[in-house]
Amino acid sequence: MKSTPRRLAVLRGRPFRLFFTGYAVSLFGSSTASVAVAFAVLDGGGGGSGLGVVMAARIVPIVLLLVLGGAAADRLGPRRTMLGSDALRCATQAATAALLFTGHGTVGALAALMVLWGLGEAVFLPALDALLPRLVPPAELADANALLGIARNGSAVAGPALAGLLTATAGPGWVLLLDAASYAAGLAALALLRVPPAPAADGPAPGLLAELRDGWDEFRSRRWLWVSVLQGCLFNLLVWAPFLVLGPVLARERLGGAGGWGAVLGAYGAGAVLGGLVLLGRRPRRPLRAVLLVTAGWALPSGALALGWPLPLVMAAAAGAGVTSIVSGSLFAALTQRHVPPRALGRVSAYVTLGAFAFGPVGLALAGPLAAAAGPGTVLGWGAAWQLVSCAVVLALLGRREPAGAGDPAGGLPGDGRRTAPVPSGRDGGRGPSGR
Repeated sequence: MKSTPRRLAVLRGRPFRLFFTGYAVSLFGSSTASVAVAFAVLDGGGGGSGLGVVMAARIVPIVLLLVLGGAAADRLGPRRTMLGSDALRCATQAATAALLFTGHGTVGALAALMVLWGLGEAVFLPALDALLPRLVPPAELADANALLGIARNGSAVAGPALAGLLTATAGPGWVLLLDAASYAAGLAALALLRVPPAPAADGPAPGLLAELRDGWDEFRSRRWLWVSVLQGCLFNLLVWAPFLVLGPVLARERLGGAGGWGAVLGAYGAGAVLGGLVLLGRRPRRPLRAVLLVTAGWALPSGALALGWPLPLVMAAAAGAGVTSIVSGSLFAALTQRHVPPRALGRVSAYVTLGAFAFGPVGLALAGPLAAAAGPGTVLGWGAAWQLVSCAVVLALLGRREPAGAGDPAGGLPGDGRRTAPVPSGRDGGRGPSGR
């Protein structure tokens, strides 16, 4: 067992330590906001339809503008892009709190502000992936991604609980004001950060369309990258979306209702935190194969529900999926950050994120009708089976060779001690479709 200082060596560097502190504070504030917004809409008489409009208003800009956010990160630099994003989201949450304090939090007004919030997230997500390789050495990228995943999942467990308490006692406006303050903390950390500049490009800067094509070429030229993203896209369509929709249905029938479902999701978050702690300081010699093997764990919670397992076993399966999330996400993020040229990090990250979650909304919409026709257990069972089969197929396609290092003609393995050019992120990284 490696000592704790060795496993937390990535925090010894001041740039990453400073960024991580501000990001963790910002994450915790953000994890409270969704609960506050939901109850602000419901308490204001918006009902379920109004809440759907407000939630969609945040998600749609992320999907539509993610690629442009990646281009902005590559052109302007990730730190500068993230500064603008945090400033926008801080102002947005402060304005939302002001609307609620003054009694003007209508569905239309809240939806308009959620569009701005989503715009900020569309810019921030790819910039985050592009920033990390400038803060830590290549050998510590997996640890950096694991720590970010631990912070995300820890916030996802604790934040909503605090939000529920504050919303009930003080009102949603105060929760959103807290979120605005957390964005200000992240903004301050970024302002103090000093990031090495990217190498200057030769010749005049290309146009936006040329940049997007160049990013797409970088993405599609790596078979291990686009095949993994395709698998992730189908996973969200066939496995995770049905689990999120049908899991509460089965929980109400046989797991104790909302309390049981909350316990399942809490176990997922706890598993992700535990998996991140276990991953710290470890350097798999064949990280791509490790990613492909561990993704089979996504089948666990759907399979447990399909087989009618009792609550403790479903919780254990969800915890296993949480471990899968952070281990596969962190290793895949580090792989991508090391093997895509730094100049294209933001754009490739945007294509990865967009591809992985493009069909998620379709899966959410189809899960109910399919369950009505075939039964929720059948839908979840087929999803679990698909995940196992897809892992076997992708492992057969990609598992024999690790990606060759960027700028390394000898094709050194990631983590074999060679210092390859730093480069972007992949999969979900423990972040999730609505991660910050």
